[in-house]
Amino acid sequence: MKGERAYIETNNAPKAIGPYSQAVKVGNIVFVSGQIGINPADGTIPETIEAQTEQVMKNLCAVLKASGASIDDVVKTTVYLTDINDFASMNRVYERFVKEHRPARACIEVSGLPRGARVEIDAIAVIT
Repeated sequence: MKGERAYIETNNAPKAIGPYSQAVKVGNIVFVSGQIGINPADGTIPETIEAQTEQVMKNLCAVLKASGASIDDVVKTTVYLTDINDFASMNRVYERFVKEHRPARACIEVSGLPRGARVEIDAIAVIT
């Protein structure tokens, strides 16, 4: 890919907890790292899958905004759940954020996520 690379950081989402960036922007494409439900104000993670998904989506939107993108620019997401039985509850919250804009998506059950999170979502956005 051609284009200048920018590493995206915002205080409105949790800081990276490892050697990676919240997002990387190359040209008009934004690759957002997986977001878990950490509240950036106090570092807490809510208990329920609904509350965690809500915070994940807020974090994702904050990183997108810092990159110059929005949820409407997202073309692909990957959802990681520690319990696939949480799919319907996660999906109801996710749908409130994406509304009629429906990016491609994969959903995978995993054995664990950082900080004991129940859901993590990453995204790819194309700014047009």
